Amino acid sequence: MALKINDNGVTRDMTADEQAAYKAFQTDTAAETEAQNKALVAKKAAQKAVLDKLGLTADEASALLG
Repeated sequence: MALKINDNGVTRDMTADEQAAYKAFQTDTAAETEAQNKALVAKKAAQKAVLDKLGLTADEASALLG
């Protein structure tokens, strides 16, 4: 199945180079999304660790810090 592209209002099959670029873009985007998700999980874990160390809930810390 050929991938399609809209080129100035004309829908056509992608060339081999366009398909390779598109697939590379998808791979890069997926890797970036995964890295961002891992960073977010690590940040949340660090925040939870600090709150646990202080003996506070997220709501209590929010109320204290405004």
